[in-house]
Amino acid sequence: MSEEAGSEEPKVQDITSLDTYSLIGLFISLLSAKAWQTMGLRVKPGTDKIEKDLDQARTAIDTVDFLVQKLKTRITDLERSGLEIMVGDLKLNFVRASQPKS
Repeated sequence: MSEEAGSEEPKVQDITSLDTYSLIGLFISLLSAKAWQTMGLRVKPGTDKIEKDLDQARTAIDTVDFLVQKLKTRITDLERSGLEIMVGDLKLNFVRASQPKS
């Protein structure tokens, strides 16, 4: 049976084949998304629920910050600036999410 061009599903790369720096970038992306979610600022995937867990958010943000520091010497100035802005946004929003509602 002949398949039409472009109808194949994209092949997902096995993460074990990624180099260390690409894995760090992937972890930064995953943990930053988890931080937004656990700050209660994004809906939990697959649900319509907001779940706030500031301890998990803090851990995710601290880990993202640590990983960005490890990656700093391996990326361009533009990439570094973008990651530093992202970490700053996470930290600022964490402070806001931690304040009691008035």
